[in-house]
Amino acid sequence: MASPDDLTGPGADYPVVVGEPYRIGDTLYTPVDTLNYDEVGYVAAQSGARGYTAAHHTLPLPSYAEVTDLSTGRTVLVRVEERGPMNSNALVAMSPAALAQLGSQPGASIRVRRVTPPEDQRAMLRQGQAAPLRMDTPEALLVVLRRKLPASGSASLQPNYDTARANAPASAPARPDAANAPIARAPVPASSSPAPAPVSVRPAAGANPASRPLPPLAGASNTPVRTPAPAPAPVAVRAAPAATVANGRYVVQAAAFSDRSRADRVARVIGGDVTQSGRFYRVRTGPFANRSQAEASLAKVRAAGYGDARIFTND
Repeated sequence: MASPDDLTGPGADYPVVVGEPYRIGDTLYTPVDTLNYDEVGYVAAQSGARGYTAAHHTLPLPSYAEVTDLSTGRTVLVRVEERGPMNSNALVAMSPAALAQLGSQPGASIRVRRVTPPEDQRAMLRQGQAAPLRMDTPEALLVVLRRKLPASGSASLQPNYDTARANAPASAPARPDAANAPIARAPVPASSSPAPAPVSVRPAAGANPASRPLPPLAGASNTPVRTPAPAPAPVAVRAAPAATVANGRYVVQAAAFSDRSRADRVARVIGGDVTQSGRFYRVRTGPFANRSQAEASLAKVRAAGYGDARIFTND
């Protein structure tokens, strides 16, 4: 007989199960272990479910996700424990308690983003308790997300992720070959083992993110390797803007990782740079000369799936 610790302790999060493709009506769903899963769609109710949990068609079980109401920006953390919803193409089905915490009704437009929360918050969800509310999504980003909403079903916010392949009609091939496997089209390679978790950059309650100074960015060059031009004049013209940007005060930090290759991959996605700070690698964009430029970059970084991104100053 399983002990309470087996059901609510850290070991209850493992092994993570992806599962085989399955059908609901005319739709074939293919579970995928997508680390940066990020989609918009609509919510359904998961009647009879306990705690602050959710059912999802393709996310690994168990996993954790932030759910944001696109009308209010309110964001909650849930533990994905089941497949579903089984009676609709809604993006996610939430337990009554989770839906109440979100303050939403079935059919509300939402965003679902897979995250790796700290262990204390995982423990709360495993024990059926509510995790603390996440930071509200700003209205500027909500406007962008609402534009991505489809009339029904869901839409991915990851540029290289094909939702249609994960939720394919039943007439699609049941056994795709390796070249066309959905997992190969995901933005981050899938893995059945837990990947190194990004270090959360969410500030503590009451903290002012902009007041936490960071060292200046390393001056990594983004200039592609080219055959030297016959005349040196174009080189001089291209160097001037870089010097101006390097003097900017504001940077946007998307995330920090303990693994350099993972940081490099995220930097390529958002067009940022990687700098080392101790044993962590920070992924940032900028620097920017003023806060409005930084806020514009922040909105793009968050829309790319990094909702914990923050603006920092270099002084």
